[in-house]
Amino acid sequence: MSSSVKETFKKESFKETPAETRPAPTPPAPAALAAKVRTLAPTMTRSMQRVAETVASDPAGCAALTVTGLAERTGTSEATVVRTSRLLGYPGYRDLRLALAALAAQQAAGGAPAVTADIAVDDSLVDVVAKLAQEEQQCLADTAAGLDVTQLEAAVAALCTARRIDVYGIGASNLVGQDLAQKLLRIGLIAHAHADPHLAVTNAVQMRTGDVAVAITHSGRTTDVIEPLRVAFDHGATTIAVTGRPDGEIAAYADHILTTSTARESELRPAAMSSRTSQLLVVDCLFIGVAQRTYETAAPALSASYEALAHRHSARNNRH
Repeated sequence: MSSSVKETFKKESFKETPAETRPAPTPPAPAALAAKVRTLAPTMTRSMQRVAETVASDPAGCAALTVTGLAERTGTSEATVVRTSRLLGYPGYRDLRLALAALAAQQAAGGAPAVTADIAVDDSLVDVVAKLAQEEQQCLADTAAGLDVTQLEAAVAALCTARRIDVYGIGASNLVGQDLAQKLLRIGLIAHAHADPHLAVTNAVQMRTGDVAVAITHSGRTTDVIEPLRVAFDHGATTIAVTGRPDGEIAAYADHILTTSTARESELRPAAMSSRTSQLLVVDCLFIGVAQRTYETAAPALSASYEALAHRHSARNNRH
């Protein structure tokens, strides 16, 4: 978003979201449909959930249905089918049908991902290892399939030229934020991760045009993350949201949205565990993208950081 547009926002008595100025999101790949449904279902109405879950569970059957036919099958209306299609990232129902047909073809060829099972309280550790590994693989695959590359490229471009970078996150998301900030610091960028919400806001007040603020929140509605991002946005910084809920409150203050996928939650595996996997993948994509585009300065900076720590590793090895 340009600084002139943000200046206009500040002068108006109301706050518009940047959604109208963001590039139109790329429709998700067919393989990402199930991930989209898992991610967005909790925010849908019951009728929209029926449509979404039906198309995800039977893509071949639904691909053969007209909008009227799918509405009748799910006991909803044609308008609900169209709204669900758009919420899932497709311009209209016709585009969703094409994706369903492609997904059905993949499944017929044996390319569909396996359905994972929850971990039970009496599972052996052998089963726990196998289930977690399968769940993590699925989560990474879903995130990769659903990640909007246009938004990712725009976020990378903003980070490459940033005067300073602030990263906001709470709990497990803060651990991911620290990982991003440390990676960027090692290639010569000025980046800081803030876990304290008060400190995050006071730092956000100092943000200006040319700065970048990154908010990491699985739910998209964490107040302690939304507030500093809003302040940074109001002060002209470019804002990036890494979230599992692209339609959450955080979107109102994000110039660029990077959507993460999560595995199904269970009593023994809360969202904080599954979301971290997909968040780390997005963070690594951001870092590698920035390192590629700033290679001439990033490579020497990374080498210098290795050399600065080399003697500490050598001393530790000599003691063992």
